[in-house]
Amino acid sequence: MIEIVNFQTNHAQAFKELNEAWIKQYFEIEESDRKMLNDPQGYILDKGGAILIAELSGKPIGTCALVKMEDRKFELAKMAVSPEARGQKIGWKIGLATIEKAKELGADTIYLETNSVLEPAINLYKKLGFQDAEGYCSPYARCNVQMEMKL
Repeated sequence: MIEIVNFQTNHAQAFKELNEAWIKQYFEIEESDRKMLNDPQGYILDKGGAILIAELSGKPIGTCALVKMEDRKFELAKMAVSPEARGQKIGWKIGLATIEKAKELGADTIYLETNSVLEPAINLYKKLGFQDAEGYCSPYARCNVQMEMKL
């Protein structure tokens, strides 16, 4: 059974490895990735964000973060599912849980950035309720799609 849990210190390596795997598959690791993946506590959690981990029998198989941007605006970031766990609706489950977590944190808007080559991810975001957005300044060279959801 898949369980969505809050990030604990012992999840740091899985958070990093799950995200590095998909980034390296399609792109290159950028400086902004390194900052977030090497220090999720300082970069995300200590600033008012959250990280959720999807576990199967206690093993981390997926993750998603909420990075606080402004008072009531959060970025959905670093969503990843391990290749062996894909096709089990884990992205959907962790996406819904992340939206609920954003509401708990008082968010009125969730923003995300992605790339047009990641069609399955874009389709998932649309099913979750995200819509196309523009005008945000991205720290990532790879991002050419911006989306947001008003809560």
